[in-house]
Amino acid sequence: MLEIPVYMITGFLESGKTSFLQDVLSGEDFADGRKNLLILCEEGEIEYDPQVLEDGNVTVVTVEDEEEFNADFLKQMVRLHRPHRVFLEMNGMWDIKWLFEEDLPANLEIAQVITLVDGSTFPVYLNNMRSILSNLFQYTEMVMFNRCTPQMDLHSYRRCVRGLNPGAMIYFEDENQDPIDPGMEQPPYDLNADVIEVEDMDYGLWFLDATDHPDRYDGKKVHFTAKVMRPKGFPDGAFIPGRNAMTCCEDDIRFIGYLCKAPGAKLKSRQWIELTATIRYEYVKAYGEVGPVLYADEWKTTEEPKEELVYFN
Repeated sequence: MLEIPVYMITGFLESGKTSFLQDVLSGEDFADGRKNLLILCEEGEIEYDPQVLEDGNVTVVTVEDEEEFNADFLKQMVRLHRPHRVFLEMNGMWDIKWLFEEDLPANLEIAQVITLVDGSTFPVYLNNMRSILSNLFQYTEMVMFNRCTPQMDLHSYRRCVRGLNPGAMIYFEDENQDPIDPGMEQPPYDLNADVIEVEDMDYGLWFLDATDHPDRYDGKKVHFTAKVMRPKGFPDGAFIPGRNAMTCCEDDIRFIGYLCKAPGAKLKSRQWIELTATIRYEYVKAYGEVGPVLYADEWKTTEEPKEELVYFN
């Protein structure tokens, strides 16, 4: 059986999901006469144009209760409507983890996940609903911040997403759907120093920036305080110096760090060290791609810092 692609558009109410999906459904890529099933998990103020639905051969099904939206429901919808493609306009408040952690029924396959965010209201959600933002960003491939202005702290928006989902693509648009380029963020430490001093509060920023901008760091020396982690099976002289980072809320704390090569080092997991290392960019199997690798120049044990957690904002 052929796989049926599922395109998920998620976000909070009035984030622009309906307008975005209507543009998609009326575009050349999907208005090809094949049968489309559109499942609405919430209804906003904007309604779909009946002509767009008719021209796109779109059948619309509405789900009002989160408990109804499950594997059995999807299986039933596929049997009933026999679609070639499925579009989900998701309620941003609903838990979507099961769609990725369980086997989807009826040969459905998640093809793409796009999250829309109203840039003007994002700080409110960030301050009051951090755990739900984690649900929004964790599985997405693309985040589109709309209704933005250059005056907004778009770099902090980007860091919030990247802290939860390093692989997500992030775009910004103004009220006219014109792209906004926030430019390259300048870190709070001196990139031109002989040794880049990364303070505890800036570790999260450095971790993301070193991933995104190898041109800034390749061959540079860096100094920071870190906890040592040595996963089982790690060879002698290799470890991961890093920190526990709060990506969004207390339920989303994870250890972040890069591979470090230190011949002769006999360090144990959970030791705290001050590390000076040279950054190189190499393919690492655990990364699945080219990324930062630290070559230790100096290290010494130290006490655990007063604040162990680091942040991305």
